[in-house]
Amino acid sequence: MPALAALPNAPWSYLGHDVYSVSSSPIDAPRENLDKDSPAVLLVHGFGASTDHWRHNIPFLSRTHEVHAIDLLGFGRSAKPSELDYGGELWKEQVVAYVKERIRRPTVIVGNSLGGYAALAAGAALEEESAGVVLLNAAGYFSDEKLVSTPKDLSSKFRKIVGAGLSRDLLVKWFLYPLLQRLIFENLRRPGVIRSTLQQVYIDPTNVDDDLVESIRRPSLDPGAFKVFQKVFQARGLKGKPIDELFQDLQSPLLLLWGDSDPWLRNAKAKQDKFRIFARQASLEVKEVLLKAGHCPHDEIPDKVNEEMLSWLKG
Repeated sequence: MPALAALPNAPWSYLGHDVYSVSSSPIDAPRENLDKDSPAVLLVHGFGASTDHWRHNIPFLSRTHEVHAIDLLGFGRSAKPSELDYGGELWKEQVVAYVKERIRRPTVIVGNSLGGYAALAAGAALEEESAGVVLLNAAGYFSDEKLVSTPKDLSSKFRKIVGAGLSRDLLVKWFLYPLLQRLIFENLRRPGVIRSTLQQVYIDPTNVDDDLVESIRRPSLDPGAFKVFQKVFQARGLKGKPIDELFQDLQSPLLLLWGDSDPWLRNAKAKQDKFRIFARQASLEVKEVLLKAGHCPHDEIPDKVNEEMLSWLKG
């Protein structure tokens, strides 16, 4: 894997749990490239990924900016405690705390997938401490969408209410579900399955290499990884505020970068339209760029993404 051009930061914890992060500053960059007044940049990965997923972005962005990348709790090299309520609210607060305690100055927060939701939510919460938000195929929901469908017919509603008292349902809930989840988890962390999945997510699979596969497989071997997997999927959504409400709270500029051939986002084109419409309704300073890529454009076509981000950062 290409060098991140970043070093692990000193130990830091959130809610008493170790959080892994890296950073890089333009110390050795040509003097004319430096801008002391430029904001810091914080990179937030998506589901199953880590700081390693920014391998092609940190070396470029750190030529002119102080760049940080963080592993969200439950992922990468960060702790994976089973007792936490994993979801958008937890990761938002983790990112906010990192900016306030470690970076300590206005920061542009960049996020991919679920990291995009955390970036947006944190950017809104930070108010004037947020210098901007960059979303790369961000996950999330809007106020007119339901996280979990509700049974409509009476029999289904009745079954939902009394289900906990039925022995068959208890068998499914306490034995079969955990067993199935374990089997799914064991299968998903096989190197061949990871590679196959990434090759479906990346339109151009050139950068789906052994190092990328290993960067996803390795954290899945950590104690607690399975419990995190269970909790994330049982949550059935990121929770937290819907995106349109976060747009109303955001006070900083917004850059939307879309891999326009994303096979993972449900109704991707409609989702893009909603992001655009609600961002403009919130009177945000927003720029949108469509890219020929899949769900992770920052790693699939890093040169193009780096160029767009740096141009926007300069502006």
